[in-house]
Amino acid sequence: MSQPSRIEILGAHEDRFDEILTPEALAFLALLHRRFARRRTGLLVERERRRAEFAAGGGLGFLPGTSAVRADPHWRVAGAGPGLEDRRVEITGPPERRMAVNALNSGAEVWLADFEDATSPTWHNLVSGQLNLVDAIERRIDDTTPEGRRYRIGDTPATIVVRPRGWHLDERHLLVDGRPAVGGLVDFGLYLFHCGKRQIERGSGPYFYLPKLENHHEARLWNDVFVFAQAELGIPHGTVRATVLIETVTAAFEMDEILYELRDHAAGLNAGRWDYLFSLIKTFAHHGPRFVLPDRATLTMTQPFMRAYTDLLVRTCHRRGAHAVGGMAAAIPRRDPEADAVALAKVRADKEREAGDGFDGSWVAHPGLVATCRTAFDAVLGDRPHQLDRTREDVEVTADDLLGVQRLSAGLPTEQGVRSNVAVALRYLTAWLGGVGAVAVFGLMEDVATAEIARCQLWQWQHHCTRLTGGSLATADLVRRHIDRERAVLLAEGADPVLVDDAVRILEETALGAELPAFLTTEAYARHLVRTTVPAS
Repeated sequence: MSQPSRIEILGAHEDRFDEILTPEALAFLALLHRRFARRRTGLLVERERRRAEFAAGGGLGFLPGTSAVRADPHWRVAGAGPGLEDRRVEITGPPERRMAVNALNSGAEVWLADFEDATSPTWHNLVSGQLNLVDAIERRIDDTTPEGRRYRIGDTPATIVVRPRGWHLDERHLLVDGRPAVGGLVDFGLYLFHCGKRQIERGSGPYFYLPKLENHHEARLWNDVFVFAQAELGIPHGTVRATVLIETVTAAFEMDEILYELRDHAAGLNAGRWDYLFSLIKTFAHHGPRFVLPDRATLTMTQPFMRAYTDLLVRTCHRRGAHAVGGMAAAIPRRDPEADAVALAKVRADKEREAGDGFDGSWVAHPGLVATCRTAFDAVLGDRPHQLDRTREDVEVTADDLLGVQRLSAGLPTEQGVRSNVAVALRYLTAWLGGVGAVAVFGLMEDVATAEIARCQLWQWQHHCTRLTGGSLATADLVRRHIDRERAVLLAEGADPVLVDDAVRILEETALGAELPAFLTTEAYARHLVRTTVPAS
């Protein structure tokens, strides 16, 4: 292996971190950065160029230059690797030690070990998460709480699929040649280095979910990373499998192209609702009220433009031999039996719709939803592992169908929607700054995607001074009043005042700023840590 570039660890050392941050692993990360970091930077520049084009009134459509890829009926992707043939229930969550045990023992076929939206990107979380994955594969997790509850992995755990961070996120606790490392390369590289061959020896493989792709060029970069990394580590070409989250509106127009670029490694596509809607708002932020969306609670997958997106996803996947994986059910069990029954009925209806539409499986956020999801898919799949034979030739989707938000049946936003977005965003941000990435809020397990759509909608409504149900207007003053009210509620509930006030700052800077909110990043941590550790001058 080549000698590493200059690599510096800025994060604090903790017990057993040296098992992950070995000289050989760091050399591998440095090698990935030397080879691919510059291309990643170029792709981010292209993202900004394209955003400026949209802001100037540019539209969106299927790419004429890749029409031959879409039209060619013959090419197929690699498809499922060992342990991925049946994906009817997938459970998501951060690679935190006890949550990992619960997910692996949940009865789901797949556990999405999430280093992105469900993980608050502290150095502790990111390195200990890698350590927990090694220990899970080696069956070394056997913990008992002071209350006597034992955490041990059972005999038939779920298949592990790791979600590294998206291309847009840096890792500022690790410097390569004086620059912050690329978060996705760190997460991918450490897992493949330590766990790739371990998984192969156990009859599985190194499997990944790829988030936040905006076009097929970004998929091509991931494919090149896979090819290079496998060769460097002596892993056979095509062993890695990737499932791509179609959670940006631009990627929805390039599903075929994304699968084609990853065809030697592609296993499927997934439909991610909140990030998709967040992307829609960001992409067309300056196109006036046409793209103003109502309360997020009303933006279900049954809305016509969302059905167009998911139907196209199923058709594209099955035409190419890839699994189509449905969206998240975020409900968590409640102590109120009536409320719990209502929540489960909604989950059941959602999963039955997905199975009926041709999806091969779907996501849940809590072990308590595994049985509900399984029942819905069992009713359609029976003993079959998937329904790839259902090619949905009946589906014909146009650009207007994908962008047809004017056909929404949900009506105007409401002031309750404003308050709900403020309340959820502040609660989530407070927990996120405190190091927790998967947060129970009002009966749902929320992650970064919820905070993103909540912040984005607040910006959109007040920026366009949107009329609310009842005739009032969404203004910055209205949003500020609800922020002040929810801040007082959080403090009365005993939340940490420093975390709450920093969460308020983030929400005000993004939801009320002149420009649309950027993604949550470790920059927010940097500002938070400076304020809490450096005395005021």
